[in-house]
Amino acid sequence: DAVFVDPARRGSRPGGAGRGRIFDPEAYSPPLSWAVEAARTAPHAALKVAPGVPHESVPGDAEAEWISDYGDVKEAVLWFGTDPGTVRATLLPGPRTLTGGEAGDPATGPVGPWLYEPDGAVIRAHLVADVAARVGGRLIDPTIAYVTSDRLHPTPYATAYEITDVLPFNLKKLRALLREREVGVLTVKKRGSAVEPEELRRKVKPQGPNAATVFLTRVAGAPSMLVGRPAQA
Repeated sequence: DAVFVDPARRGSRPGGAGRGRIFDPEAYSPPLSWAVEAARTAPHAALKVAPGVPHESVPGDAEAEWISDYGDVKEAVLWFGTDPGTVRATLLPGPRTLTGGEAGDPATGPVGPWLYEPDGAVIRAHLVADVAARVGGRLIDPTIAYVTSDRLHPTPYATAYEITDVLPFNLKKLRALLREREVGVLTVKKRGSAVEPEELRRKVKPQGPNAATVFLTRVAGAPSMLVGRPAQA
């Protein structure tokens, strides 16, 4: 009546030192191709796969779902016998489910007063454009999954931040800004930057009673720093 396959996705490291993640679906045990053929022998099937499964590895007769729990992407599932070709992101608790893929490529443009960090399941499902459409937003860079808009549009599929400063990447300027605003609690997020959050904290040495969030990213291809705080509910 139904098939369920949960392939092993970890293998022995060279030298037998523990078990590492397997990124090639054909290196699963059993391989994804075997699991897909098994799925097609029944009216309904579910195949658990790694969240990083390449979209080109998803068969056209399957529905692909990426699942996160409190923003942490846990797994992906390929469903057979449901809605072929559908791509969805499901957020727990809730659940909240976003389906789409019809929004087209979002526009890019300057950073506005609001920045949206899409949920990891949304990013894995390639539904960032759908979030941008929901908030009337645009990308800050065509290769970066940050959405910006001129007005706040709360959505469960992304965390919103109020942006106060947009600066070219410069640690000296950031250190001076944080000192001026007495920021001691600093949350560092990065996307498209080689700088590690702990490295940045050591160099800017935040001190004071206030809090801020800094995004290390690219804006229109240029290394940038966005400073802000979580949007108020």
